Parts: sequence; structure tokens; C-alpha cells
Amino acid sequence: MAKLLYKIYYIVWQRIKKMIILIVEDSRPTRNLLKSYVTEILPTHHKIFLEAESGEIALQMVQNEHLDLVFLDWNLSDKITGLDVLKKIRETEKFKQIPIIMVSVESDKTNVIEALKHGLNDFVAKPIDKKSFTEKLLKALNLPKKK
Repeated sequence: MAKLLYKIYYIVWQRIKKMIILIVEDSRPTRNLLKSYVTEILPTHHKIFLEAESGEIALQMVQNEHLDLVFLDWNLSDKITGLDVLKKIRETEKFKQIPIIMVSVESDKTNVIEALKHGLNDFVAKPIDKKSFTEKLLKALNLPKKK
């Protein structure tokens, strides 16, 4: 009986839980593309997308929201880079578990390794390959691979 109740509770919780996703990207078309891909890949998850065009706004949002995932561009339009945002987020213990995926044209291996050392979960190069994006998204959220 307890297992059945747990299963029911878990199913209901999954349906009502909202996944809050922060997209830190200065390009509106790229933000829209990421939202479209995530919505297509995770159609049954309730999602709330938050958007930040700059690193400063992103850092404020991280402090004020309970985030489930962050997409982060390397090259932002302000003085703060995606790497700076990543480092600031990872400085705070309670934010160390938030999955962060860097999505950027900045694909220099040295820079990607530097970001991984600072707690980046994964990296997706632009232009975005949908198959690779799907795999990395599911991995970051600990969800099973799509068949």
C-alpha cells in the first residue's frame, strides 16, 4: 500500500512540479531556439523560462529564483562573461548542484576545460546540433535517453 501511495504521489508531483530554466543569452533568436528545443524534448514537463540578456541580470536571477537548469552563453553583451557568471554561481554552496550547460560559439578547448574546472556540467557549440543538445540536456537533468 505504501509503495502504491508513493508512486501516486510521485506521478502527481512530477505533473505539478515546474521546472525553472534560466537562459542567459544576449541573442533573442538563440533564446527562442533553446526554449523551442527544450519544449520539444521535454513535452510533459511544466516549464517556466526565465531570460537574462546580461551576466549581471543573470546573477540577480540566480539569487532570487529556485532554478533547475541554466543555459549560459560565453560571450555576453556586458562586461561579465559566461565564465564569470559560472564562477560566481559556483561560489555559493546552495547553487553548486544546479546543472549549467554552456551554449556558445566559443569552443576553444582551453576555455571549455577552464569552464569544466569551475563546475560547468556540459558544453554545446553553436550552431546547435539538436541531437547533441538533446543528449546533453537529458544527461544534465538525469533523465533517460530518448529512443
